[in-house]
Amino acid sequence: MNIKKYRIAAIGLALTATTLIACKESPKSEESEEMLSEEAMVEQELPSITIEKLMDSPAYETASLSLKSPDVSETIPSGETNFDFEVTNYELGAITDSENANRLANSGKGQHIHFIVNNQPYSAHYEPTFTKALPDGTHHLVAFLSRSYHESVKNNNSVVVKKVQVGDEITQELDMDAPTLIYSRPKGEYSGKDTENLLLDFFVINTTLSEDGNKVRATINDEVFTIIEWAPYIVKGLPMGEVSIKLELVDDNNQVIPGPFNSVTRTVTLKE
Repeated sequence: MNIKKYRIAAIGLALTATTLIACKESPKSEESEEMLSEEAMVEQELPSITIEKLMDSPAYETASLSLKSPDVSETIPSGETNFDFEVTNYELGAITDSENANRLANSGKGQHIHFIVNNQPYSAHYEPTFTKALPDGTHHLVAFLSRSYHESVKNNNSVVVKKVQVGDEITQELDMDAPTLIYSRPKGEYSGKDTENLLLDFFVINTTLSEDGNKVRATINDEVFTIIEWAPYIVKGLPMGEVSIKLELVDDNNQVIPGPFNSVTRTVTLKE
């Protein structure tokens, strides 16, 4: 397991059984009972949240996604824009052939594209062509192929990363070659059996993760996990209600790498 978990548990000292061996009427017995009352074992339950690598998804190594239009090398007019992607070796709308479709929250509409602007929550698109209205300004666009249970396809050709200028106003300076973290899952509300296993998934761009290099620090309800492998993960043991997930791209000194998207916090809701 390539995940380091940092946990603190407070465990008191237990009295041995011999402490209880004494005559009931003797002072020693009363003293022992008092000690038992005052020093009885106190154990703080270990945190129940765990994460583990998600296995056995089809690789889709040859799947690819490319942007046919608009031409983002030019300024896009304000208002709605038609986005037209080309998808090869991948079937949008199909249910992914994997047991993970039964383990995780799964879209009945099938495989799709995650479309993310400025690292905000994605919109899901089940057709390669759709219309979006982006606000005027400078935008960081990431789109990638997603399995029906929302796990991203991770290869060099399955993702599109573009700077998009809508209108004339420049609203942010973007270094498209900088190490960048993009949040994907979990997202929204979960209920019933979907609360048992939540997919933790993200995209890293212009960098790799390793034990001695850059990492992703995940803070889930104040429990911290250090991720040294770019892979999908399952989060287990979450309480009902609101759950906070913070992802940070950090360097080998555990410092957040500068960038507008390298620290992101989301809240999801779990219901019975």
